[in-house]
Formats: sequence, structure tokens, C-alpha cells
Amino acid sequence: MGYIRFPRMGFEVFVEKSFPLFKLDVAFYGVIMALSMVFGAIVAYREAKRTGQKVDDYIDYTIFGILAGIIGARLYYVAFDWDNFKNNLGQIFNLRSGGMAIYGAVIGAAIAAVIFCKVKKIKFWKFVDTAVFGLLTGQIIGRWGNFFNRECYGSFEYTIFSKKIQMPHSIFTMQIPYEDAAVQSEELTVYVNGERYIECQPTFLYESVLNLILIFILMIFRDKKKFYGENFCRYLMGYGIIRFFIEGFRTDQLQLKGVAVSQVLSAVLFAVGLITIIVMRIRLKGKESQIDPIPAKKSRKAKTSEEQNDDEEDAAVEDNVENDDLDTVVNDVDEEESDIEMEDITEEDAGIGMKDNTEEESDIEMEDITEEDSDIEAEEPACENSEDETVTEE
Repeated sequence: MGYIRFPRMGFEVFVEKSFPLFKLDVAFYGVIMALSMVFGAIVAYREAKRTGQKVDDYIDYTIFGILAGIIGARLYYVAFDWDNFKNNLGQIFNLRSGGMAIYGAVIGAAIAAVIFCKVKKIKFWKFVDTAVFGLLTGQIIGRWGNFFNRECYGSFEYTIFSKKIQMPHSIFTMQIPYEDAAVQSEELTVYVNGERYIECQPTFLYESVLNLILIFILMIFRDKKKFYGENFCRYLMGYGIIRFFIEGFRTDQLQLKGVAVSQVLSAVLFAVGLITIIVMRIRLKGKESQIDPIPAKKSRKAKTSEEQNDDEEDAAVEDNVENDDLDTVVNDVDEEESDIEMEDITEEDAGIGMKDNTEEESDIEMEDITEEDSDIEAEEPACENSEDETVTEE
């Protein structure tokens, strides 16, 4: 691999097509495509959340949409470049080398969306209005995979329906080492310090930047639509213009009878999008909007009246709970005090009972002592009488 040069901007960069990982060569093209899918899905999820839709529906669709998009992109490319695959069918499955058509991906993902929405009973046009932002995000990032693969670049002749127009070099003119280029054209060959290069236009860069502008425009007008599907129609129009323009420079056009297929399809999609918007807006003129209201954006500083009412209700419930807890604690304390009083009363009763028993025992003892004293007193006179008798006898 050699350096990719940008002579009119005065710098060059060295990038490999792949990097080693666990004894495997991982293609940068595949990494970029994976990142485009991840970030595209995240953007679609955020848009679904913003518009009050179930994010889980979009998460469920992601795997089906990605698979259908990859299959559609590859089949589209193979179908219109069949001569390079008919003698080597195994290459059809070699995705690491590139060869993916974005229109095929859109068609495949759209078919999967139709089936998915029918099964899940979701509004299809509302669904694609949201998903289109993820699609465009994926396109913006995914185009940089072409840079690492040295493909999808353009010449300095603009082709429109088989007619060629010579164009001047731009400041973004790029030079790729001849052996590294995906399409080797003698017409674009130049020599720099004795080395052969393909001098071309970075059409992948043009498309990525233009798609970035398009997604900003769609975001600005996304809440000003009159019917579901209008955002998607705007995408068809916008990307139709972009791709029609870019495709005229491409050196790797997929052609059918000498005509660039993507240019024809771009023109058709632009017309479909424009006609649909015009017809629908005429039919809906003077009628109420068919768009579901977008939930108000929640703010941490300023809450809506409903949220304030909810907060007040929650506070009232909490107060009631606290009061109930307080009453429970008071009742528990009262019960404990009552138990203590009962215990005191019981102890007092027990003390009184013991006192009574002691007094009774004392009375009994006193009676016994009294009886003993009585017996002693009775015995004393008897003794005195016996003594008197003895004296008398004497």
C-alpha cells in the first residue's frame, strides 16, 4: 500500500485496507460499515423517543433491517455487474472486498420494514419517517469505507445519460497508487516522481458531505410535515439529486445498455417524492393535520402543570403515609404504656395479696400466742392450788 496524495491541498496520508487482529486481517471497510449501522440505529432510536413512539419496536426491527439491507445492497450490485461474478460465484459472498450498492440497501430495508410493520401493526409511513434519519446517518459514515478500499472515486468527465462533459480539477483532487486503485483506468493515470497514480475526484467525500447537509435540512423541517411519509419523500428527493449529480463522475458506474442505472433510479425517485408531496398537500389543504402531537419536551428547570399536579399528588400521598406511620407509632407507644401500667397494677395487686397473706399469718400467730398464754395462765392457778394443799396437809 502506498500513500494517498492530495496534491492541491499539499498533504498525503498512509492508510491500510485492513489491520491484524488475533491472526486475522480485519478490513477497515467492514469496521466503518459496522459503525455506520450502530450510529444509524442510535439516531433512529432517539428520533423515535423524541416523537413518543415505542423505541423497542425500532430495536426489534434493527437486526431485520440490517440483514435485509446488506442482502439487498449486495444483490443489487451483483445483478448489474454480473459479468464479473458469473464465472466466480464464490465472490458474491466476499463482502470484505466491497461491492455494496446503497439503493439496493434502501430497497431491501424498505421491504423488511413493510413486512415488519404489518406484523407489528405499526404505521408504515410513520415508521419510515423516523427510520430515514438513521439511514442517512449510516450513509454519511459508511461512505468513508470507500476511502479505505480506494473505490467509488470519480473522473473529471461528467456523464449524464451517456453524454460526457469535461470538468476542471478541484481542490479535493486525489491521487491513489495505481496498484491500490479498485478501478485502474489509463485515462486517469499520472506519474509523480516516477510512480504511477490514478488521479481522481473523491466522490465518496462529496456524497458524505452532501448527505450531512441533507440530514440537517430534514431535521429542520421534520416537524413541519402534513402527512406521514413526507420526511421520507423529502429524503427521496434530496438523495435523488445528490446521487444523480455524484453518479455522473463515478468511474465504477453500474450500467444497463450504456446508461448509469443509479442516475435513472435517482431521477425516478426524485419524481416520485415530489409528486407524492404535491398530491398529498393538495388533498390535505384546509384539513386538520394527520400527524400525532409530539410529546412536550421535559425540562428539569420548568415542569408542566400536569407534572406539578402529579408531584403535588405524590407529596399528598407521602404526607398521608407519614401521618399513618406517625399514628401507628403513637398507637404502639400507647399500647406499650398500657402494658406497662397493667404490669404495675398486677405487681401492686400481687403486693397487696402478699400483704394480706402476711397479715392473716400474723393474726394466726397472734391467736396461737394468745391461746398459749391462756393455757399458761390456766396452769399457774392449778399450781398455786396444789401448793396450798401441800401446806395445809403439813
